[in-house]
Amino acid sequence: MFPRVGELRGMELGTPGELRERLSSLVLAGTKTATAGLLAEYRAQQEQLEHIGEREALLGDGGRVLAIIEITRVELVPFAEVTWEFAQAEGEGFTSIEHWAQAHRRYWEREGYAVDDDTEVVCLWLRVVPNADKP
Repeated sequence: MFPRVGELRGMELGTPGELRERLSSLVLAGTKTATAGLLAEYRAQQEQLEHIGEREALLGDGGRVLAIIEITRVELVPFAEVTWEFAQAEGEGFTSIEHWAQAHRRYWEREGYAVDDDTEVVCLWLRVVPNADKP
């Protein structure tokens, strides 16, 4: 299961350490307004997909709550159909959809997930909820 903070589901970006810190900083700065996951990850953790309007706790290392985020859009698409619009919204400086695909395929394969063109990707758009009380 994904971590929980009170009534909220927790969102941990990337892997602990430098990557999580960088990705979380991009969200807090408003640069990263989307993130991707694999449907297989949800299934492995017996989790439901997020829904529009859902609020989650953005977590840093050690489960520290950094912000409350709100899900603004959810799409489930095959890996080969992830759009350039989405890749740009991830805010990580990708120079093309091919660059996005290469970086994500490498990351997920390091995490133990085989990725091909038909692998289902959960594309989440999000925003930081200003002045939200952290649990």
